[in-house]
Amino acid sequence: MAKQNIRSLSLTQIEEYFQLHNQPKYRAKQLYEWLWQKHAYSFDAMTNVSKDLRQQLSYDFDLLALRTDAVQHSEDGTIKSRFITHDNHLIEGVLIPTDERKTACVSSQVGCSLSCKFCATGKMERKRNLTFDEIYDQVVLINQQSQISYNQKLSNIVFMGMGEPLMNYNGVLKAVERITAADGLGMSPKRITVSTAGVAKQIRMLGDDKVKFKLALSLHAANDKKRNEIMPINESNNIKALIDALNYFYKHTDNHITFEYILFKNFNDSLKDADELVKVYRQVPADLINIIEYNPIDNFGLVKPDEEVTEQFMTYLEKNRVNARLRRSRGKDIDAACGQLANKG
Repeated sequence: MAKQNIRSLSLTQIEEYFQLHNQPKYRAKQLYEWLWQKHAYSFDAMTNVSKDLRQQLSYDFDLLALRTDAVQHSEDGTIKSRFITHDNHLIEGVLIPTDERKTACVSSQVGCSLSCKFCATGKMERKRNLTFDEIYDQVVLINQQSQISYNQKLSNIVFMGMGEPLMNYNGVLKAVERITAADGLGMSPKRITVSTAGVAKQIRMLGDDKVKFKLALSLHAANDKKRNEIMPINESNNIKALIDALNYFYKHTDNHITFEYILFKNFNDSLKDADELVKVYRQVPADLINIIEYNPIDNFGLVKPDEEVTEQFMTYLEKNRVNARLRRSRGKDIDAACGQLANKG
């Protein structure tokens, strides 16, 4: 029989386990600290727990920690890590450093089922959701990288890696709960952004659950015809449904909403496209539109626009009082940029 993952237990459940084995209550708190604050990846690492008790724990439970499989360093300081799960799946996470912040970009699924045309992960089969503790481990490991390489802890987390976070709803929310918990990593939820390709039902659920993190919608086209072409999920979650869901989310949470919009040459980069984007923006209490530089992937025909076209697009948004920011790609040379994560290297 498969053993239970020790990290699926609450502190109360661990206390009950120790009570059953005639152990003092404080042992449960010791173990919980090893799991969530000292980040022990084996029972043997728990040095203030007796050897007999460690053996008993290893007999009764698994500790299914994520491990680093490979690391690549970009010329711009970005660090991409390939992690391996206990059942030998590979996922990727990225440390994105700037002078002001150190951001972890984490994955939520092994592969992805949404098949967005411009995304390398979308060409991979979705194998399974990541568990909440596997997501937590990514943050821990990338935070350790940040401290070693930059002598600074992570300041921000974005769920913009492999997979669709809202298709792993419970796992992502539980991971955020552990990341923000005082007996976890203690990070502010205001420094966490969950990005979605647009699952209207789950966006509404976030509102009902009154989450405290920020939300980003990957829009990438401001009319249904074009969005259907590059993002098949739009056929069942059209722009109107997403606008309604985002307004519902904001009404119930008062949280920041951002639009993400990748520019593709001769596809969504005209002034007409910019005007359609302005109209969508005005229907949602969004704080910002991130205009993203496209990062090429294999077997996709579109490329990024010329600089002049990008500037015209940005100027149009600014003239129409849209808060827009051009986001330059980081880590392109190691396939670590937006849309490139596919377990290469």
